Amino acid sequence: MADNDEFFMREALKMANEAADLGEIPVGAVVVCNEKIIARCCNLTQQLNDATAHAEMQAFTAASSIAGKYLQNCTLYVTLEPCPMCLGAAFWTQIGRIVYGAADNRKIVKDKSQLLHPKTVIEGGVLEDECAELLNEFFRNKRN
Repeated sequence: MADNDEFFMREALKMANEAADLGEIPVGAVVVCNEKIIARCCNLTQQLNDATAHAEMQAFTAASSIAGKYLQNCTLYVTLEPCPMCLGAAFWTQIGRIVYGAADNRKIVKDKSQLLHPKTVIEGGVLEDECAELLNEFFRNKRN
């Protein structure tokens, strides 16, 4: 599964780079079902003037239009550990698995598993350095 996880995280990284090109915080997400990408999204909070337009939220909406409102047989790959809002949405989609790249060091919620559906599996650290570097570079450039 590790090879597949890296492949799909690289696809999420492509979306994160698209977000960066748009001036968005570079977070990308893909939803995979039966080894096929059914949604590709990036942060669009600035473009849509919508604080809830995180990559994960966009991906859930796009995937649900294909797979139905419950995504138990799907995996979300996202370049940054999901925030509480996105974890709450993940709960309602009943997504089967979440794989993220970089950890969110803000630690808004200490035990994020509390916000997940009991059957959802969450794993982190896939291509963590690449995902973190993209975010760090974005914020370094913002400060200069």
